[in-house]
Amino acid sequence: MSGNTIGTLFQVTTWGESHGPAIGAVIDGCPPRVEISEADIQADLDRRRPGSLASASPRREEDRVEILSGLFEGKTTGTPISLMIRNRDAASGAYEGLRGIFRPGHGDITYQSKYGIRDHRGGGRASGRETAGRVAAGAVARKVIGSVGIGVAACTRELDGIAASGFDAAAAVSSPLRCPDPAAEARMIERLAEARTAGDTVGGIVEIVVRGCPAGLGEPVFGKMDADLAHALMGIGTVKGVEIGAGFAAARMRGSACNDPIAPEGFRTNHAGGILAGITNGDQIVLRVACKPIPSIALDQETIDEAGKSVSMRIAGRHDVCVIPRIIPVCEAMVAIVLADHLMRQRAIERPSNR
Repeated sequence: MSGNTIGTLFQVTTWGESHGPAIGAVIDGCPPRVEISEADIQADLDRRRPGSLASASPRREEDRVEILSGLFEGKTTGTPISLMIRNRDAASGAYEGLRGIFRPGHGDITYQSKYGIRDHRGGGRASGRETAGRVAAGAVARKVIGSVGIGVAACTRELDGIAASGFDAAAAVSSPLRCPDPAAEARMIERLAEARTAGDTVGGIVEIVVRGCPAGLGEPVFGKMDADLAHALMGIGTVKGVEIGAGFAAARMRGSACNDPIAPEGFRTNHAGGILAGITNGDQIVLRVACKPIPSIALDQETIDEAGKSVSMRIAGRHDVCVIPRIIPVCEAMVAIVLADHLMRQRAIERPSNR
C-alpha cells in the first residue's frame, strides 16, 4: 500500500497538488446504498475554506466537489467513489523565486531528498491544500458511521498558549475560530492580529470528541483503535503530537487516579479516552492534536539552495497565520475515516460464514 492510501476495508486515496489543475480522493470499499450528495460533502468543504478573519489566507478557492463515480440515484453502489475539486485560484508566479530554494519548516528539502524532484509551487503534494480531498472523503465516512449513531465533532482547545474551557459543539460551530469559550476566543483573535502584523504565525491544539461509538471496535495488537487514530491524525502535515484521553498527563498520575472505575451504569471517569487495550469501550473517544505554526512567515530566514549555498529568504504568497480553525474539519474527517474502516472490519468478523 502506498503512502497516499489509508484504510483496510474502507480505503481512501487522495491525489493532486496545490497548484495542479485539481485535487481529490478515491474511496474504495464504501458499502452500497448509503445516501450521499454533493451538498453533503460541500458542507464540510465549506468549513475548511478560509473564513472572514484577517488572519486567513486570501486564496479564494470555491472548493466545489464533483462526484465522478460510485453513485446512482443518490446512493452509493459499492463501487469506487471518485471525488474531484478543481483548483481555480492558484497564483503560481509568487513561488517562482523559490524554485531552487529550500524553505525552512517545509517539506521542500525532504521531498527533494526522497524523489530527486519536487513541485515548488505552494509545496505541491505537501501543501495543506491536499487536505480538501481528505475532507471530501471524510464526509462520506461520516455518513457511514452516522448510520449507527456515531458522531464526530472538534473544537479549538488552545491557540498560541491561550486555552479554552468547556466543549460546547454548538457554540464552537457558530464561532469564527470554532472555539467554545467566547472570552478565550476574543484573546485568540487579538493574538492572531498581533502575529499577522509581526509577519509571524502561531500554533494551537484541536480537541476531537467521538460520541455514540459502540464498544468493540479496534484490531489488536497492531491495528488498535488508538494507534490507527494517532496514525491518521499524525498524517496531517501540521500535526506534531496526538493525545488520547488523559494523554501525557497520565504519566504524572498514579494508577489509583488514572484507572477509570466501572459502575453498572458505565465508567465514572474517562482518563482512557474511550479506548482500552486498543478497543473502544463505549465511552466518548477524546483526542487532542498539537498543530505547529505554519512555516510560511513574512520574515527573513536562513536556508540553503539546491547547490548547498547559504541564502536569506522571505516567503511571499498567500498564507494563513494559523491552521486553526481550517484544520478542524480535516481532523474530523481523518477520525471519521478510521471509524468507518473499523466499523466495516468489525462487521466482517461478526458476519456468519456462508460455508
